[in-house]
Amino acid sequence: MEKSELRAVIKYFHLKGLNQKQIIEELQTVLGEHAPSNATVYNWVNEFKRGRISTKDEPRSGRPKEVTTPETVEKVYKIVTQDRRIKLREIADIVNISYERVHNIIHNELGMKKLSARWVPRLLTPLQKMNRMSTSKVGLDMFNRNPSAFLRRFITMDETSIHHYTPESKEQSKQWVERGSSAPKKAKVVASAGKVMASIFWDAQGIIFINYLEKGKTITAEYYSSLLDTLDQNIKQKRPHLKKKKILFHHDNAPSHSSWKTQEKINELGYELLPHPPYSPDLAPSDFFLFPNMKKWLGGKRFVSNSEVIAATNTYFEGFEKTYFREGINMLEKRWKKCIDLKGDYVEK
Repeated sequence: MEKSELRAVIKYFHLKGLNQKQIIEELQTVLGEHAPSNATVYNWVNEFKRGRISTKDEPRSGRPKEVTTPETVEKVYKIVTQDRRIKLREIADIVNISYERVHNIIHNELGMKKLSARWVPRLLTPLQKMNRMSTSKVGLDMFNRNPSAFLRRFITMDETSIHHYTPESKEQSKQWVERGSSAPKKAKVVASAGKVMASIFWDAQGIIFINYLEKGKTITAEYYSSLLDTLDQNIKQKRPHLKKKKILFHHDNAPSHSSWKTQEKINELGYELLPHPPYSPDLAPSDFFLFPNMKKWLGGKRFVSNSEVIAATNTYFEGFEKTYFREGINMLEKRWKKCIDLKGDYVEK
């Protein structure tokens, strides 16, 4: 529909006695994604309430500098805050100024820009943000008391699926092309069905041990408790300096990790459990450091069996110096600080 036709429909519904919300619902029911934005409807209804009769554009002055007044800037700001997804041309139509002037007001006067929404594990509630802040403060206090002791005692773990084939990431598929050439194409490929679940236990010195579970089997509390026994044996063999130290153990809140059976096992082993807030992969070293780097390395590689996957993964981790793993654990300090600064919101980098 033409703009004037849409405005005529809005005017009709307004004269019929419908409120703005009802008009929006009617338009969306009939026009779907082609319906005007909420802000457009609200502004035109307000115009008709003020006595406007015409649905046509009023003659424009053609004075790009004169229209950038405080009143115009304020009007544009109110429109944008009512509908954050509104298009510049829609704003120009509502305010009755040029597209170029709207662009100037949005970017130069208001200092705003349009960004795509970023994916997060969960939309956090105020209570969850407070929990993330308090947990970050606990971890940061422990780290700051004695950073070297913290790094010696700290052991973390997490699980991840390793597929027989992991597609390249968008970043990995970039290619150099001549200026003016179109972007290279590639078919969309999904990860293979064949996979193993890797439970990786590691610290600032490197991998302590990895357990691999075949597809179709699940990690139960009983199974995980047996992994903790294996961890304890490996610590005694590979980390003799920890024989007389209390392990500072960290894992997330997966059901098998938080079960009473697992808690009993942790108490039995004499480990100190570092608290971890729910829905917080950005505060888990495996999730923000170890696994993303491993998945990049796996991108484009093909394996024909679980044994090949296991051998390649073990070889991958053997190629790193101790400093690599220490760097990953050290990043916790910065992330805890940033989480506190962000009042519990997610930490991107």
